Amino acid sequence: MIYRTIDEFERIVIEEIPLIDVRAPVEFEKGAFMNTINLPILNDEERRLVGICYKEKGNEDAVKLGHKLVSGEVKKARIDAWTSFISKNPNTMIYCFRGGQRSAISQEWIYDATQKMVPRLEGGYKAFRNYLINSLEPSDQNIFPIPVVFGGCTGSGKTKILIELDNSLDLEDIANHRGSSFGRYITPQPTQINFENNLAYALIRHKHKGFRHIVLEDEGKNVGRCYLPKPLYEHFKSGDTVIIELPIEQRIQNTLDEYVIQSQADYLRSFGEEKGFDEWFDYISGSLKRIKKRLGGEKHKTITDLFQTACKQQRLSGSYSPHEAWIELLLKEYYDPMYNHQLQNSTRKVLFKGNDREVLEYLKTLD
Repeated sequence: MIYRTIDEFERIVIEEIPLIDVRAPVEFEKGAFMNTINLPILNDEERRLVGICYKEKGNEDAVKLGHKLVSGEVKKARIDAWTSFISKNPNTMIYCFRGGQRSAISQEWIYDATQKMVPRLEGGYKAFRNYLINSLEPSDQNIFPIPVVFGGCTGSGKTKILIELDNSLDLEDIANHRGSSFGRYITPQPTQINFENNLAYALIRHKHKGFRHIVLEDEGKNVGRCYLPKPLYEHFKSGDTVIIELPIEQRIQNTLDEYVIQSQADYLRSFGEEKGFDEWFDYISGSLKRIKKRLGGEKHKTITDLFQTACKQQRLSGSYSPHEAWIELLLKEYYDPMYNHQLQNSTRKVLFKGNDREVLEYLKTLD
């Protein structure tokens, strides 16, 4: 049997090398890596049976059972799936959990079919995962760029500015969540493991570019249900602040565009026009319910009534403008007091304040 292993984990991240994960789907769903496709050598049931055999009779019998279960047309279909992917992605690498038998057997079968030796990850998923986790740990050996925390009231368009910067880190994009009570997208958030893996990828690529600073939005420890590892969160929190200040009218329009116009469009694409609007209505209604206690009963009722009225008027006229009323009240009565309280209690140094254009120009001066 011919082996070729590789432990150049950083190169995998920087060059965005495609990976084949030959673990069973149940393992893949718990956590995997970017640019990875799951083409298992054993499906969930086959893995279960082989595992039982291993416990009862040992490794040799378990391997024999695996070969029996994956033979003939089943084996051919799996080899065809691997070779088809590799033909489209010639620099592909392959891995299993520890870089052991499953990836070694897959590697051998691919070689027999193509005479091409596909490299497999030394240590497999476990070793690469440990490398990524270690990349999230600030230390003397793992020095991170200087964090600059970008703040501003809700609706200030912070994400739009982050997109314009080469040295930024968009935590909300990695977590697939807007980071607020209304922040859920239609598509689910990644698992915590995948969030950490994807975050590590982003940080490794950022450091590779050689920037002295890393600009990120002022987030809490949690972004939706995903949470930042404590040492990394503390490092980010230590950064100085840049604050964007926009008039309430502009913030209302930004919020209208993101949480109503764009969000509705996402729901309509996913569910169709009629059901999509109803699903979006339920999403906003549920978000309002979650902040009822903090808002207080009277304010919550007022905003909810304005929201429901706006939806009825939009249905009749097709105009989004009726939503401005409940958005303005939500910003003034819910988000602004929270942000102002946090700002008053912050000990961070404020490097710069300005409108969206001024802040963007200032942030571009940070290398």
